[in-house]
Amino acid sequence: MTDRSTPPFVRSFRDAAPYVHAFRGRTFVVVFGGEMVAEGQFTALAHDLALLNSLGVRLVLVHGARPQIEDRIAAHGAAPRVERGWRVTDAAALGAVKEGVGRLRLEVEAALSMGMAHTPMAGAALRVVSGNFLRARPVGVRDGVDYEYTGEVRSVDVEGIRRCLDADEMVLLSPVGASPTGELFNLRAEEVASAAAGALRADKLLFLVDAQGLEDIDGRLQGHLAPEEVTRVLEARADLPEEIALHLHTAVDACAAGVRRVHLVSRHRDGALLQELFTRDGVGTLVTAERYEETRPAGEDDIGGILELIEPLEAEGVLVRRGRERLETEIGDYLVMERDGAVVATAALHPFPDQGVAELACLAVHSDYRGEGRGEALLEEAEASARERGLSGLFVLTTRAAHWFLERGFTEVGLDALPVERRALYNLDRRSKVFWKDLG
Repeated sequence: MTDRSTPPFVRSFRDAAPYVHAFRGRTFVVVFGGEMVAEGQFTALAHDLALLNSLGVRLVLVHGARPQIEDRIAAHGAAPRVERGWRVTDAAALGAVKEGVGRLRLEVEAALSMGMAHTPMAGAALRVVSGNFLRARPVGVRDGVDYEYTGEVRSVDVEGIRRCLDADEMVLLSPVGASPTGELFNLRAEEVASAAAGALRADKLLFLVDAQGLEDIDGRLQGHLAPEEVTRVLEARADLPEEIALHLHTAVDACAAGVRRVHLVSRHRDGALLQELFTRDGVGTLVTAERYEETRPAGEDDIGGILELIEPLEAEGVLVRRGRERLETEIGDYLVMERDGAVVATAALHPFPDQGVAELACLAVHSDYRGEGRGEALLEEAEASARERGLSGLFVLTTRAAHWFLERGFTEVGLDALPVERRALYNLDRRSKVFWKDLG
């Protein structure tokens, strides 16, 4: 248990430790647009990437180059041409792509090569590798439009990339790929990222975007969604910004290809990448087919998490003190609500089968997650479990939450309603009130 006098930095560092252990040796694909370089945001991102690399994360970087390409097109006196969401890349535009992408890649490599003293890059000594890791093919003619040198990803050199990652090198992928005939094609960075992440079976695909993530119609950030939920959002929300819609489509495709988690994080929030990765709730939108939060029976491995959750409430007198030994003997009676590997709520159901009743005990929700229905969800789970066992009543003893239980169908009763063995353990000093609920 962390003491409240512990400095915030120390608490934050300790809270991040489980993620540091979990991420070591994992492969992350990080995608950023050319806007981050053009607007001077990439230096800060480079610091965070260097930190991830030092923690053992295997990084594949994918950059866009839209503003750089459009700048070079304008410099040649032309205008970008987009048809049905695809850029038409003629020979002149391909020249602009080569110039824009080439310059941007050099700037990115330069930023990742910094090592000045008294900066976050001091001693980093990053090695960044770029090359012909992508094979491309032309988009061709679609709906009567010839997209010329606009292409799509044909294949990814997985073994080549893995050899670089095994050598502790970052891999930098540009939105340009060559065909087997030696022609170059202009690619979408999102497609490059999704193809690379899927082929590598990356643990995470992270997009740095203009918005804070996916927001609902009231402007509230959607913290995490399953791919099928994202699909429903895309079907129902014609008002989504084009960038967010594109990234959400990519997220669904990436999950289907085996990527465990896809994140959308604001590029405008300094340090957002680290906050998303090293805090339980993050600061963006997570898309994953994995269970991010679930309620399940507790096991021995949950004892530490339960103790950490209930100790503050025991110290305040809200809960009766329970030691580790008692938890070990009663752990089969507990339910836990787990969120990204951490126990955020718990409850115990102690049955008295001879009397056909059960006690609901140790109902606790972490202070960061109250007011969102978790306590009620645990109560419903406990009631369902009691009914499955053929029990007809549920009782609870409480000193602080009388109204909460009254609002959920319990009524106050006397001590004589308790089973004899439970009545014998009643603590007269606490003077807990007893509440009862029929489960018929």
